Formats: sequence, C-alpha cells, structure tokens
Amino acid sequence: MGGGLAGLSAAVYLGRSRRRALLFDTGESMVRWEPRVENYLGFPEAISGQSLLERGRAQVRHFGVQVLEGRVERVTRHKDTFVLASGPASYRSRRVLLATGLTHLLPEIRGAEACLGRSVFFCKDCDAYRVQGKRIAIYGRRNEAARYALAMLAFSPSVTIVTDGRGPAWEAAWQASLADYAVPVRVERIKELAHQDGRLTRVVFEEGAPCDVQAMFTTRGDVYHTALAEGLGAAEDEEGQLIVDEDMRTTVPGLYAAGCVTPANCQLIIAAGQGATAAQAIDRDLFTESLRRHDLPRFGRDLVSSRIEE
Repeated sequence: MGGGLAGLSAAVYLGRSRRRALLFDTGESMVRWEPRVENYLGFPEAISGQSLLERGRAQVRHFGVQVLEGRVERVTRHKDTFVLASGPASYRSRRVLLATGLTHLLPEIRGAEACLGRSVFFCKDCDAYRVQGKRIAIYGRRNEAARYALAMLAFSPSVTIVTDGRGPAWEAAWQASLADYAVPVRVERIKELAHQDGRLTRVVFEEGAPCDVQAMFTTRGDVYHTALAEGLGAAEDEEGQLIVDEDMRTTVPGLYAAGCVTPANCQLIIAAGQGATAAQAIDRDLFTESLRRHDLPRFGRDLVSSRIEE
C-alpha cells in the first residue's frame, strides 16, 4: 500500500520474484511536488518527482504487478491472512507492506502553497544545495528549526528564523549556538509570503518591516499515515513512526513497513532501498513458508527436460 518510491521499489522486486503482488496507489505521494529531484542516483541533470513516479509505475507494470488507483480503508487479520477493504471490493493477502509515507505540514500562510517546491521546502538534504548563496528563512520555533538554521550557514550567510507569532521553544544549548552565530530570530506573526510565480521575495509580517528572503524551509512537523497499522496493533515510536526491524518487519507478524512511515531518514533513495529490502524479506519469508508446507512448484522430469531443451 503506497505508490511512492518505497512501494514502487518493493513492487518491482516482488514482480521479478514472480510473486502475485498488488499495488494500491492513491497518487498522493509527496514526491509529486518536487519539480527537480537532484539527489536521486542516475539523474545528473535532475528529474521531476512526477516523472520519477511515472517511470516507476511503468517499471512495476512491466514486471506484471497490478496497480490499483485506490485507497485501502481497512485491514483486518484472520489467522495467517490479511483482508484489505478498498471501496466495495476486498482482497486477501498473505503479506502486507505499508509504504503509506507521511505528509509534511505546510504553514497556513497565504502564498505558502504557491511557493511549494519552488521556493518553500521541507528538506535540507534535498534542497539546500539548490538555494546556496540566497537569503533563507527557517519557519519554526523548536529544536529542529534551530538546527536547520545553523546547518544552513554552510549554504548561505543570510539565514533568519521566523516563529510566526510564537515564542521560541528550543533548548538552551541551541539558543547559545544561535547567539554565537548571530542568527536573527523574527517572532512577529506572518501575514503572507510575497512571491512572483512561486518564487519567494519576502516574508510580510502583520507588524514590523518585512524580511527579504528567496527561500524558506519549514519545520512545522509531519503527519505519519499509520492508521491501518494502528488498527492491527503495530507498535510505534515516540514520533508516531512504525517500529521495524532490519528486514522492515513491524511488530505484527506478516506486516511490513518501508519508507517515510518508518524512523528512516525520509529520502527518496532511502525509501526505495527500504522497499527493496522489505520485498526481499517478504520473498524469503514466503519461500520458507512454502518449503515448510511442501507447496513449492513441482514439475515432472519430462516437463523439466522439455523446458531445458527449449
């Protein structure tokens, strides 16, 4: 479940392992908002997130995996089988992989959505390289905002934190570092993000002088899409992410998770790798189960000989 990089990668591996796999894709992967993905291996000239998804879907279908454009509303478990409800239809599966990801919370400020992916970003590792040398604002008031602001000094000498009318809540050690590096902090409530065709020009406050910026990184927070796993009793960490082992197994037998719904660093290439890891673990698990049940494919000697000769 999930048509982002983790789900697509897993589907490719399962299809090539000749497993009967079904991919549910709502078309809501956060990747689609990325106009230029520059840190996915193999694309030195960059690729749009939407193009990357389209290539992945084509590859999944090439290897015989069926893709359903729909959402799974409920998952229940009966003995060793999962039952998935999607609209009026239901599906039975021996294993389930959750690659449902997360949603980054965009500030509820006029102009923010128009700038998303062009000059308003969520991920330093993904997009800081693109805005080096520009005037940068960091939206937030907790430890992550302070960490982002200080890390951005490697890319720009002009970094300002905007807290949008709320007092800073970062720890004293972060405050000391911000003071040491003279990082400005603007606490006024934000009226709007002024921009030209999605290119940020300034942060306009309800009171006080505007702040000229060309890019903003927001650290408002994330929503992890774990409701289906919660319904099955899967354990989560303090952040609300699904706890998995090295093979991407959750605490529910037969239920796996990969990508940004887990504690992994939320990067496209990491999500794809986790999807592959999960798919390989599922394939090994099903093989071991089939071996125990004595239900591996059986071929008569004549048939085997004939196939070899062909």
